[in-house]
Amino acid sequence: MLVAAHGNSLRALAKHIEGISDDDIMDLEIPTGKPSVYELNDDLTVKDKYYL
Repeated sequence: MLVAAHGNSLRALAKHIEGISDDDIMDLEIPTGKPSVYELNDDLTVKDKYYL
């Protein structure tokens, strides 16, 4: 799946997918122009995350 979005909406998606707390989400830096890849387990939990 490909998602192109604004930084704040990407932060909201990352918060939900990664289970990041309200306090910790403030420190999350999402690089501009670097696609992030989430590899998921069968139960849809995050197995790995990296940037291309």
